[in-house]
Amino acid sequence: MKALRLTAVLGAAALLAGACGDNSGGGSSGRQPVNGKTFTMAVAGDPGNLDPHFTSLTITGQVDRFLYDSLLGFAPDGKVLPALAEKWEATGTTAKFTLRKGVTCADGSPLTASTVAGNISFVGDVKNGSTRVGTFVPAGAKATADDATGVVTVTSPSPDAFLDRNLGGLPIVCEQGMKDRGKLKQSSDGTGMYKLSEAVPDDHYTLVRRKEYAWGPGDFKAGTVGLPDTVVIKVIANEATAANLVLSGGVNAARFTGPDSQRLQGSDYVKRDILAPTGEMWFNQKTGLPTADLGLRTALIKSVDLKQMQQVYTSGRGSAPTGLVAPAMSPCKGDTVTGDLPAFDPAAGKAALAGKKLTVAWAATGSPGAQAAAELLQQQWQAAGAQIQLKSVTATQVGQIAAGQLAWDVALFPIGVTLPSQLVPYLSGPTPPNGTNFSSFDNKDYLAAVAAAQKQPGDGGCAQWNAAEKAVIRHVDLVPFASANAPVVAKGADLDLSQGDIDPASIRMLG
Repeated sequence: MKALRLTAVLGAAALLAGACGDNSGGGSSGRQPVNGKTFTMAVAGDPGNLDPHFTSLTITGQVDRFLYDSLLGFAPDGKVLPALAEKWEATGTTAKFTLRKGVTCADGSPLTASTVAGNISFVGDVKNGSTRVGTFVPAGAKATADDATGVVTVTSPSPDAFLDRNLGGLPIVCEQGMKDRGKLKQSSDGTGMYKLSEAVPDDHYTLVRRKEYAWGPGDFKAGTVGLPDTVVIKVIANEATAANLVLSGGVNAARFTGPDSQRLQGSDYVKRDILAPTGEMWFNQKTGLPTADLGLRTALIKSVDLKQMQQVYTSGRGSAPTGLVAPAMSPCKGDTVTGDLPAFDPAAGKAALAGKKLTVAWAATGSPGAQAAAELLQQQWQAAGAQIQLKSVTATQVGQIAAGQLAWDVALFPIGVTLPSQLVPYLSGPTPPNGTNFSSFDNKDYLAAVAAAQKQPGDGGCAQWNAAEKAVIRHVDLVPFASANAPVVAKGADLDLSQGDIDPASIRMLG
């Protein structure tokens, strides 16, 4: 789940980079911010490895937001804000960031330009196997530093249309964590507002606020009233249970992908909406697998009612997707899905599917309708003659799929991104363990369109980015079938979202 932060926003098992946030709606009944409180939030699965350079899960990205800062921040509307960097500039192949003064790590040591440059060069070196390469840092990118001026200069061997935004989203690890990556799996070493004090996997994580923290994104002020002293992140897989805890006050905030959020209405609740692609079907094209064959993939899509899948997967609350990127945050608008997939024609697929044996992995900690959707898929494909084995996977196992460690033919989980360039390492390039192209895609039309898009900075290449998405969908590599709102609902606290995550700097505990 980059950008993925694999990404959004999209349930525990999403691959990440982020997703769109609409911070309208909700209220706080006129309650005022107060100090000294604990903010408790629910997450639908265990975050696993907390090292921000070796994870692809949305949940882990959310936890790491409390522990690590990045060079740039992002407002709820996607506007770029200063964070660790006070100013920056970029072309398609170079970027320069000037660090704020006075930033310190959780152990009290100062953050240096050399440490920031070390982060970027580490992730950019494909030999290190970071899951963030290609998402935040182009493969082969290198950084140099001038500690006297606080300037970090980055050069990329290949053009990146959104180089400053992508580099700016990389979580920065402090020097001791860079020297000992093992300590970051269940600990932290960052410049973030919080540091980890307790980790109990599959149960809870406790974080304590650094009172000296004064360098948050935008116009953050250290003395702001209402910042929680402690953050407790509870692992609660069942959304009905999470809703009950929000109702009772046992949890301040939770994200919902199913209908339970409808029970949390009224002026006591703050609701922050997230519209993003939530239902996506991936096909494993590793050599020797049946789904490496375009004819078979086409037959599979002809044999499933995607509109029915949409309604089942989203519990009747979804809509037809229009692209692979969260729409409100994407600089590129337009519909890249409609009319580009094979039409539903179950009779046409029977000859190709007869006797085929396929394993379908579905994310058990994603949408509440995921199991029913997987069973519908099984039913319709078996009616066409295929033999389908369903495999329920946890959030951690979704990460293992992304790392090439589990066997599968078809997978149901979304990837959340805010920029089309963040999809590139998942849809092309090296496969695990040398890259993040976990489905072994090799789509020449996609690569050609991406190459053209990357040569044009910002949204100047949107026509090419849209053509790249269409190439993926027409080739039945990745099939989006549902978009839905997955709101964050809070009680006893106000908050905003940044790229789909709860923004730690925005939380205000209410009296």
